[in-house]
Amino acid sequence: MSKTKGEKLVFRYAGERGLLIEFGQDINPEINARVRAMAAALEKNTPMGVTEIIPAYRSLLLTFDPLLTHPERIKTKVKSIDNILKIDIESSRVVKIPVCYSKEYGPDMENVKDSSGLNAQEIIKLHSQPEYLIYMIGFTPGFAFLGGLNRDLFTPRLETPRMAVPEGSVGIANNQTGMYPITSPGGWQIIGRTPLKLFAPHREKPFLYKAGDKIKFFPISPQEYKILQEQEQN
Repeated sequence: MSKTKGEKLVFRYAGERGLLIEFGQDINPEINARVRAMAAALEKNTPMGVTEIIPAYRSLLLTFDPLLTHPERIKTKVKSIDNILKIDIESSRVVKIPVCYSKEYGPDMENVKDSSGLNAQEIIKLHSQPEYLIYMIGFTPGFAFLGGLNRDLFTPRLETPRMAVPEGSVGIANNQTGMYPITSPGGWQIIGRTPLKLFAPHREKPFLYKAGDKIKFFPISPQEYKILQEQEQN
């Protein structure tokens, strides 16, 4: 664990019940680690009146009850924590996610091929190489916003979003890649699917990962997909 001073915090009002704390202007692992460290510290020692702590890429939103506290009190508390904040950006847990990139599960692979000029095997290789940092989780339960996509794979969103993207789908949208934990609307370019249950409310731990973890995709065959899918359903 090491202390990282970082940029000066910027505080902004977010309506009558919100205080937004900005930790920097860039989206990078160091700033995001500072955001997550502050969120964890505040969750352990929540200031009176604070009702919710919501981390994002480079900011932290605190909602509060104005009858119980005031933004200036919250600012003072946050600044005092920031002076002693301990940050660790090296020990992220790596969660391995199997992905079948076949046409059956990756209907938009052709779009990515056309956009990148690469063939399917090159796309799969580039997509499965990095360890992607989970900057934040949102949109739907367990939807992870990942950083680290290879620039050669940047592909615009679909012009017309789908009404229902199947659970487990893995896609690309501009400079991001991500997974759909539940069936939901979406406009990402779908290049594969994982057989794993990314979100299962009945499990002791409903999600396989959390913000700050890293995701490592690895390719599997359609046959392996079906085997793993059956195991997940049992």
